[in-house]
Amino acid sequence: MVQTIAADKVTLYDLEHRFRLQQTEDPSFFPEWQGNLPVLTEVEQQRLARVQAIVANLERRSVLENTVKLAVVAPLIDLSGLFLPPFYVSTEDSIEIEATDESIVVRGRIDILVLQDQLWVLVIESKRAEFSPKVGIPQVLSYMLAAPNGGLPRYGLVTNGTDFVFLKLIIQEIPCYARSRQFILGQDNDLGRVLQILKHLAAMIGQTK
Repeated sequence: MVQTIAADKVTLYDLEHRFRLQQTEDPSFFPEWQGNLPVLTEVEQQRLARVQAIVANLERRSVLENTVKLAVVAPLIDLSGLFLPPFYVSTEDSIEIEATDESIVVRGRIDILVLQDQLWVLVIESKRAEFSPKVGIPQVLSYMLAAPNGGLPRYGLVTNGTDFVFLKLIIQEIPCYARSRQFILGQDNDLGRVLQILKHLAAMIGQTK
């Protein structure tokens, strides 16, 4: 009998044992978040400062998912150029993936999906600000496993509006993924680093077509 699981209930254990997903700690697997990042302009830095001021105001109360997307995620997508061709943004798309043993189906809805034609570039899953972005990693990985882009790398970002984790997935004989360190809004220049990584991924993937 086939078991169906909501994507927001799936665990890393499910993905590892049903989809053979493996995590690698090899730094050469995911160099895109670590070096050779674009320099931010003064205007971009000013926009990020405004985002941080908005979040500081919102932190005085519970920040719900839609507020996070509006105040933080949307400006980051805009500044990184992912609202412009060759990319476009789709929200709340349905996905379905099936395990290799055909005993489990994971179903869910994508929160924000940035696309280039049929290439899934970034999956961004906003969570309530009270929760660590780690709780969204299995869900985002399940969406990335369903991406119909062959052997090309797939990238993801999980954020609760103040914390950010990037993911990279490559599907070969065995799906393999790696994650960045956790970036924290208000710590050093972490929000700037998040934007730099997004801009780098956008420029890199935009040249693949």
